[in-house]
Amino acid sequence: MVANKSKATKRKVAAAPQPPTAQDKPATNGRSTKQPEADSDQSASDYYESDEENLLANINNDDGDSSDSEGEGDASDGEVQGLNIESDSDFEEDDQEADGEEEEEDSADDVNSDSSPEEDEGESEEEEEDDDEGDLEFEEDLAEPEKPRAIKEGSKAGKNQAPEVESEEEDDVETKKLLEAAAKEDQKLAALDSVLGPDGEKKTRGVGSFPPERKTGRLKNSDEYAGGDTSDEEDIRNTVGNIPMHWYDEYKHIGYDWDGNRLIKPPKMDTIDEFLKRMEDPNFWRTVKDPQTGQNVVLSDEDVGLIKRIMAGRNPDQQYNDYEPWIEWFTSEVEKMPIRNIPDHKRSFLPSKSEKQKIGRLVHALKMGWVKTRAETERLAAAAKGPKFYMVWDSDHGKEDIRRIHDHVVAPKRPLPGHAESYNPPPEYLFNERELAEWNSHEEEPWRRKLHYIPQKFNSLREVPYYAQYVRERFLRCLDLYLCPRGKRTRVTVGPEYLIPKLPSPKDLQPFPTLQNLVYRGHTDMIRTISIEPKGEYLVTGSDDKTIKIWEVSTARCIKTIPTGDVVRSVAWCPNIKISLIALASGKRTLLINPHVGDCLLSKKTDDLLAEAPKHEVVDNERISTAVQWVDVAEEEQKAGVRIVINHFREIKQVTWHGRGDYFATVMPEAQNRSVLIHQLSKRRSQFPFSKSKGLIQCVLFHPVKPCLFVATQRHIRVYDLVKQELLKKLFPSCKWISSMAIHPKGDNLLVATYEKKMMWFDLDLSTRPYQQLKLHFSAIRNVAFHQRYPLFASASDDRSVIVSHGMVYNDLMQNALIVPLRRLENHERVNDFGAFDVVFHPTQPWLFSSGADNTVRLYT
Repeated sequence: MVANKSKATKRKVAAAPQPPTAQDKPATNGRSTKQPEADSDQSASDYYESDEENLLANINNDDGDSSDSEGEGDASDGEVQGLNIESDSDFEEDDQEADGEEEEEDSADDVNSDSSPEEDEGESEEEEEDDDEGDLEFEEDLAEPEKPRAIKEGSKAGKNQAPEVESEEEDDVETKKLLEAAAKEDQKLAALDSVLGPDGEKKTRGVGSFPPERKTGRLKNSDEYAGGDTSDEEDIRNTVGNIPMHWYDEYKHIGYDWDGNRLIKPPKMDTIDEFLKRMEDPNFWRTVKDPQTGQNVVLSDEDVGLIKRIMAGRNPDQQYNDYEPWIEWFTSEVEKMPIRNIPDHKRSFLPSKSEKQKIGRLVHALKMGWVKTRAETERLAAAAKGPKFYMVWDSDHGKEDIRRIHDHVVAPKRPLPGHAESYNPPPEYLFNERELAEWNSHEEEPWRRKLHYIPQKFNSLREVPYYAQYVRERFLRCLDLYLCPRGKRTRVTVGPEYLIPKLPSPKDLQPFPTLQNLVYRGHTDMIRTISIEPKGEYLVTGSDDKTIKIWEVSTARCIKTIPTGDVVRSVAWCPNIKISLIALASGKRTLLINPHVGDCLLSKKTDDLLAEAPKHEVVDNERISTAVQWVDVAEEEQKAGVRIVINHFREIKQVTWHGRGDYFATVMPEAQNRSVLIHQLSKRRSQFPFSKSKGLIQCVLFHPVKPCLFVATQRHIRVYDLVKQELLKKLFPSCKWISSMAIHPKGDNLLVATYEKKMMWFDLDLSTRPYQQLKLHFSAIRNVAFHQRYPLFASASDDRSVIVSHGMVYNDLMQNALIVPLRRLENHERVNDFGAFDVVFHPTQPWLFSSGADNTVRLYT
């Protein structure tokens, strides 16, 4: 196979003119030459010529032959950088007639280089036939001197015909020529060494030294290590890249060169051949195999030394000196003369006032004992290091010192003396014969005795002898105090899981609103308030665009739009199902509107009921008449559905209905003691329930069952009995500003919302303080609402979220209410820091309506 298409460098020599043996050849550059075997294996013949060139040194021919070869056509192309085995230029000079045959041969080799494996096998068979004829092939390690032209001509002709046998005289002449060529090679090497010099640059790789690369007119495949490439660079011949080389185990080639031709693997030796080579080759231990090309590379002494230095952790460069003399770039000597010589300032000669004050403070601290001197500090430290003695048990003196003892345990007190210990005990405490015998029987088990002594009786205290067991009892007492197990009572540790109540799973508390179903769009400004019909078919909304809209709940269709003339802050549908009426607060007016939706007979009955004002003989006092007036309705508003207009002297914030639908209340926070007004629809009268101002009233609420009114100021909630006209109780939410409140349908629990992100649940039968505080929102809470049938309540906040919670109130008065947050619904958008304004539940279904600052009302089901 041939790698270079331009010139075939793989040649065969005729067998007749045998070249000199290894003993006759002179050593070229320290390399050992080897005679190739005549009958070689097929794999031994299929090798790449570039491998041969990589193992041979490149020495340029500076003799006159080079000039002769350069003078002819392509002669310069035959130069090889290294020991030229067979120069193509010589072939061209001696035998120009064979150029045609040479080109045909190159073209055939090019075809064979790109042919299939079957063609490669055919070629190898032809080469085996040539070997049988007696031709010789050059091995990779062979480095021969220049051969005579007769041998070259014979090698050229050996491919087509057998060489002619020459006479013995011609053999002698050829041998002389070979010796002369070898002498020329030695002269070339000596000239090379003289040029490089002993300290010249030598690039070592493989088995020899190589001169600098010489530029030629034509690129040829040469040794990759001849240019001084380091071992960590990639192979410049094999272009397959960084891939596992075992992918080529099934093929005869190992990759491709830059021209796309295959790189044939070198001959693979068996175990016996490797063993013989190991025994015969002295350089086997320093031979490594290149995995990219498969060629054997013999490491030089410099390479081996480099590897040893790297393994020893030293510098790879042998010329590098680790112990060079230190160069002191900057001097370490201190200059004697100062850099600056500025005269002292005048204030440096005067006493410093700040230092005087600082010294005064230190002297005062020393006098007071706040600062210790060094001697005192050392004395206190030595005392602290020494052993500390203190009373283990409590005593009458030194209680202040006992307090400083950590984990102090009080000594058990001795029992007070009884009658038996008296010197003159009563007769019943003296032992009789049976008790004395029993006491003596427990001599070996004294702990079973009731008394550790025998009671005795003396006539006087002077007759009492010295107690023999006194010292022993004192010793036992001290022993008990010293050795008794001092038990320490520890605080009961309660885990956090026991403090948190076990709440049921939200799945078990269904149904409750979870998803957004419908969006009611139509208002052009924020919707502050919403209310739903008692039957749940229609919804009314009040907005800052000075209109109210009536919607059909099931279809989200706007049925009617009624202008009000001012901002609508509160709407409330009458809870009485026998009349169709909506009360709304718009500016300083309260409007009662018949929406004319639903049952026509019900709407007509409502109009007939409100057509004529009832006559009453009671005249309102000046305090009421100046604050509120029932006026006639204009024709335009009459057509729009407005039936009653009530003018107030301040702006109205809230309107709310009583459960029966005859009374409704309005709130004017800026009216002080006239903030709350209660209106009666049937008599068309108004009244002020309070004569004194109790604070800035925020909202009011009627009790669903009892005749009670809840009035919420900024910080408190007062509950009034409307029949007895007295205060029932006062609730303390512990907040700064109440926003709204809602009462449970049963009337025993109250939910209060604040602008401080908190909700308070009050059990009215339990306490005036909150039963539970809920901190679920991240911003101010605007409104709260209870469901009329299901145990649900919801809250709307400026963080644009609506939170649905489970609030179960049990009939058993001994069981507290169960409160479980269920779902956070965040569908509203924030506009000017406002989120959701109002929430209201459907009267029959577990549905929730919410209005927000994004001009929409949303239905959650």
